[in-house]
Amino acid sequence: MESAPAVAVQDEAPDVASDVTPEAAPGTPPVVRLRRRALRTVGLIAVAAVIGLVGGTATGYGIQAEREPTQLPPLNEVGGLAYPKPLPRGQEPEPLSAAEDRQVKVNGDLRKLLLPRPNGARADGVDGWESLSEYVSDYTLPASALEHQLDLGIRRIASRSWLSGEHRSVTIELVQFRPGSMGGARVFVRDQQEIVGAEDRADSVGMALEGSGNGRSFIYPVQRRAGYTDLYEARAYVQRGDIAVVILMSDARKIAEKDIASLAERQLERL
Repeated sequence: MESAPAVAVQDEAPDVASDVTPEAAPGTPPVVRLRRRALRTVGLIAVAAVIGLVGGTATGYGIQAEREPTQLPPLNEVGGLAYPKPLPRGQEPEPLSAAEDRQVKVNGDLRKLLLPRPNGARADGVDGWESLSEYVSDYTLPASALEHQLDLGIRRIASRSWLSGEHRSVTIELVQFRPGSMGGARVFVRDQQEIVGAEDRADSVGMALEGSGNGRSFIYPVQRRAGYTDLYEARAYVQRGDIAVVILMSDARKIAEKDIASLAERQLERL
């Protein structure tokens, strides 16, 4: 799990409203005084811009007032005015069924939309609802990650992890954001893709997930350490509405691109 981008907190600007400036040590540049002079210059430019705007507006009104008024045609001579009419009774479209209405599906039990574990796979880690505190604990900077997720409007997380074969580990997370939260799922997926792509050990571009819109998968080169089993990793991030789909995969053997792409495709079908 990658850390959310840290939020840089700037110090408050020094108070430059006072006319009393302490004596500076010899050779010390007058920082506050230079700042005040810059503010004055900006103020003069702003005043000039406002005066120019007001003058231009007044001139425009004067020119318009000297022109002859343009007569508009009567409304009864204006064609093409039409208003939508309700369909006759009995011809209204049928409302979407619960199976067809995606919003009904994603607002229900999100755990039911997770892919089931494959036959023979063993449960490993969270299987169901995951608390926000537990979710951000995997980040390098949990506090910053928590603040970032709350800003995006995170709503809830459903997660499922399993082990299959001898070493393959898979985790699928459905991270849902609140409707109208400025595209929280879209921003989350974009940020994660940029972070993963910026890592030295990941493909900076990734592979587009066909038919997913903005989904991409990333295959990491093998990590080898003396005394340890080789480690291969792959990740996929894709957005579907207000849900961000995250797929994490690791193995002691090379992971094929089709393996994680197929998993992402099947998970999207359930959404």
